[in-house]
Amino acid sequence: MKKFLATSLVASVLVVPTVVGAEGLQAGKLTKASSEPAATIVKDFVNKKGDFAVQNVEKDGSSQIVRLQQEVDGVPVFGSVVVGNVAKDGTLKAVVNDAINVKGKPGLAKKATLSEKKAIKLYQKAIKASKFEVAPKAELVIYPVKDDAVYAYKITSTVLAGKEPSRWTYFIDANSGKVLNKFDQLAHATGTDVLGRSVTFNTTLSGSTYYLQDTTRGKGIYTYDAKNRTSLPGTLWADADNVFNATYDRAAVSAHVNAAKTYDFYKNTYGRNSYDNAGARLNSSVHYSTSYNNAFWDGTKMVYGDGDGSTFTYLSGALDVVAHELTHAVTEYSAGLVYQNESGAINEAISDIMGTVAEYSVGSNFDWLVGEDIYTPGVSGDALRSMSNPAAYGDPDHYSKRYTGTQDNGGVHTNSGIVNKAAYLLGNGGTHTGVTVTGVGVPKLGAIYYRALTVYLTPNSNFSSLRAAVVQSAKDLYGSTSAEATAAAKSFDAVGVY
Repeated sequence: MKKFLATSLVASVLVVPTVVGAEGLQAGKLTKASSEPAATIVKDFVNKKGDFAVQNVEKDGSSQIVRLQQEVDGVPVFGSVVVGNVAKDGTLKAVVNDAINVKGKPGLAKKATLSEKKAIKLYQKAIKASKFEVAPKAELVIYPVKDDAVYAYKITSTVLAGKEPSRWTYFIDANSGKVLNKFDQLAHATGTDVLGRSVTFNTTLSGSTYYLQDTTRGKGIYTYDAKNRTSLPGTLWADADNVFNATYDRAAVSAHVNAAKTYDFYKNTYGRNSYDNAGARLNSSVHYSTSYNNAFWDGTKMVYGDGDGSTFTYLSGALDVVAHELTHAVTEYSAGLVYQNESGAINEAISDIMGTVAEYSVGSNFDWLVGEDIYTPGVSGDALRSMSNPAAYGDPDHYSKRYTGTQDNGGVHTNSGIVNKAAYLLGNGGTHTGVTVTGVGVPKLGAIYYRALTVYLTPNSNFSSLRAAVVQSAKDLYGSTSAEATAAAKSFDAVGVY
């Protein structure tokens, strides 16, 4: 049986967006020096593709990173993002140009006639839900359809009712009401913690009661008790004596401590203030449902099952799983990788990678396995996935072996093995398919992939885009002729990604 922390629902893909005219990553001295604002420099470089709104401009050492969203008459083109790296002297030194040429597309002659309210009703009918944890939210976008483009509503919600929680995103044609595409993007996953270790952590005293509320990090870390129900978030965890040693406490202690460790990892290592880089509150709910063998990020909080005691124990007990799930949130607020096909596999792999780097940086039992602390508690030495040897758990370790079917959103967990193997080789070194890679160490691995995620990746990035992003990130950080840049390129050679 295939193992992964995710919903088991299968995405039925009707139309996959085609990036028409996307140019990928270009690097070098792309423009002359300029005194114009950084956003203007990047806009001028790509202005043939259409109009762009500035999403964000961030300082990056002496450079500025500009992220632009392509628009037509104020409506965003889904997945059409440009990222520019502008040097201090106003030279554009790198750009990811995933803008799509939608000018004159016949589908755009039909303005949206379907109301947002009607689109949401169609969505509710399609997913067969009326009760939501996070209510459906609709956004009018321009959606590429093969060689055309149309107006569509992008609608997402979180549903907890039913056999499995879900977070379906639908693209509904804003004229015909037809479902253009859909995928479930639910990213699954002291006293004494789950592993029996004595740990310390921050609580808040109110009256005579102590709560699992840490106000020292960002806007706070809060841990809730779902009490084996599916109504969330549950009640804020309370204790009378500030000693959390009961067996029932362990899941909450681990969730609270591992959320704090993950926050500290991102803040102290990369200067990132929570998943949105603005101090967003970290909410966790434990004891979700009964014998629930999963964990997930639902767009607003982390949710952990207790496991059935055989396949899993309390899922909050693994630092790499907690960091994995919260990295999905980081991805959502940075690259926005679409949870489907190759971009979805990159999404999953980066969560595995950053979970592993977090385990190395702020954990105590580093290895290249994923979820080993909570998987099959009665069996030692196994795990959900292996980065060093993906094939040990049925995942491909080379692009030629990739899964090409539709299950698991197009193999987002399966094909993540290809990227995981490349990352392992970059960090640890080794020889694979006749290619020898000199490892750069885990901290540099994390720095390179974090930069690739937050600077150069865009919603529809594929494996080739990831290679370019990782290599360019290594060049940015360590030099264009550095050993790190060479290792980054060879790590992808070894897994057949060019």
